[in-house]
Amino acid sequence: MQSAWSPRISWADLPGHVQSGIEQILGSPVAQATGQQGGFSPGTADRILTVSGGRAFVKAVSPRLNEHSPAIHRKEAAVTAALPAGVPAPSLIGTFDDGEWVALILSDVEGRHPHLPWRTAELTSVLDALLELSRTPVPPALGHLPPLEHELADAFEGWKRIGTDPPEGCDPWILTNLEALGQLAEAGLQDLAGTSIVHTDVRSDNILMTARNRAVLVDWPWACIGSPWIDGLTALLNVRVYDPGFDVESVLRSHQVFAPATADGINRVLSGLGAYFTDAGRQPPPPGLPTVRAFQRRQGEAVILWLRQRLSHL
Repeated sequence: MQSAWSPRISWADLPGHVQSGIEQILGSPVAQATGQQGGFSPGTADRILTVSGGRAFVKAVSPRLNEHSPAIHRKEAAVTAALPAGVPAPSLIGTFDDGEWVALILSDVEGRHPHLPWRTAELTSVLDALLELSRTPVPPALGHLPPLEHELADAFEGWKRIGTDPPEGCDPWILTNLEALGQLAEAGLQDLAGTSIVHTDVRSDNILMTARNRAVLVDWPWACIGSPWIDGLTALLNVRVYDPGFDVESVLRSHQVFAPATADGINRVLSGLGAYFTDAGRQPPPPGLPTVRAFQRRQGEAVILWLRQRLSHL
């Protein structure tokens, strides 16, 4: 079951001066632009072929589409430019920024998104890439990245807001166990702390699988410094979104990326993620992103189902 991603504009919808600015960075006119699906942005996402035969991936947005998206693109450009060479990520070729339109020109990764439902071999490759990322020292250029526990502090308090104003049709199990869930989530902030580069938004549409089954992580605006196993846990959550019966527990026990995690720590972080997605999913959709709340609700439901299985004593 594929998600309904946000509708995007295309290369042809970009103003002429934006196209020209991008072509100057590419060093050649664009001969072909192929729109890509996935993600929650109203801007362009195009694989580009130039007249000279060069290839790139271009994403561009303006505040008219969504007022927050240009700042997100700027953050992604700064992070991507500073990622160490060994990180499995595209490289930044350049940026166009006229104060309104912001475009990122990135290396084009020849790959596709993971199969959905997930396949074990592809999941293993993603977790191997995340293990590699967790072992990569944070370079000075990324020393400014925020601690993950600070970035998610408000999100992990979602159970408090749900207790004050429960969403319509809220799972009765949540309402019965709100106090325990809130305590878990509050304690879970300490489990987020760490010294690793964390992508924080690992899901199928932010991953490309190469022909050699190597996983490449794309879309880096939310990078933080945090615990080395958090990205792996969110990858498993994405697996559960598309296949609730997938045996993620055996993966937790067997893959080295989860070696620093404890069973209690996993429960605490899952409760925090459940608070975030359940609370966010009942909010009005942001401009230009009509489908993001529905996907957040799906993520929240997947977290709660998983957490109920792990906390069967409640």
